[in-house]
Amino acid sequence: MSEREKFDLDAYLERIGWAGGARADLATLRGVHLAHALALPFENLDPVSGRVPSLAPADVVAKMVHGRRGGYCYEHNTLLRLALEALGFRVTPLAGRVVLGADTPESRPRTHAMLRVEVPGEPLPYLADVGFGAIGALLAPVPLTVGEEFEDGGRRHRFTRLPHDGPLELWALQAYDGAARDWVSQYAFTLEPFTAADFEVFNWHVGSNPRSPFTRRAYLQRTTAERHLALDGARLTETRADGTVAVRELAGEAEARRVVTEEFGIEVPEGLELLGRLSGG
Repeated sequence: MSEREKFDLDAYLERIGWAGGARADLATLRGVHLAHALALPFENLDPVSGRVPSLAPADVVAKMVHGRRGGYCYEHNTLLRLALEALGFRVTPLAGRVVLGADTPESRPRTHAMLRVEVPGEPLPYLADVGFGAIGALLAPVPLTVGEEFEDGGRRHRFTRLPHDGPLELWALQAYDGAARDWVSQYAFTLEPFTAADFEVFNWHVGSNPRSPFTRRAYLQRTTAERHLALDGARLTETRADGTVAVRELAGEAEARRVVTEEFGIEVPEGLELLGRLSGG
């Protein structure tokens, strides 16, 4: 039995709250992508607990569809790929370098996962990505073309191409930063396909290397229609739809557990002391 035949599409759609179309068309792709992005948080509590998340489809579904958990990019985009393929889309996994905050695109390895999606009847493929843990993340898929600006779920994105020495064109996803009034590159990628075996290696490195930021402290993101929440270390940042930002430090273990459980909708893994990990301890 194939992954598509095993995948419980109805349970996934119920988990993300999508009651619209279930066809391989652009409206469904956009609707499912946005619903997923708003329903399932970004979180790395398994790596900070000392466990590398499993990317086996059954394990991803058990954790994110049937459990009160989110995940990081490999888990999110594995789940979205399974759903889109079950809906009838042709999906190609891609890998990129996170350039947000980097000196150059080459200064970081390819550790981010995203998806190239072919939509029946559409002239261009789309980039879908529900696993980028930043406020510049996509909320809806965008067509792979340079020279246009896209509005997705209240955010603004565009693609540009970066110079490099490789034989393939290097794409960069940029998000508009309203406070800085400037476009900021989020990650860079080429369009060659990657396989599950590639992501197993990336996942093991990101989820187990003691130098990885994802093993050192909890990092969570959640987007709703009204706000974006980010927890990095013990610092909680709330960015509201009107652009106002509020930042505060969590006061103790009890508050940390309450915030993660109630605000992010995540069941904290047994035995994880949040404040110590949130503080980098």
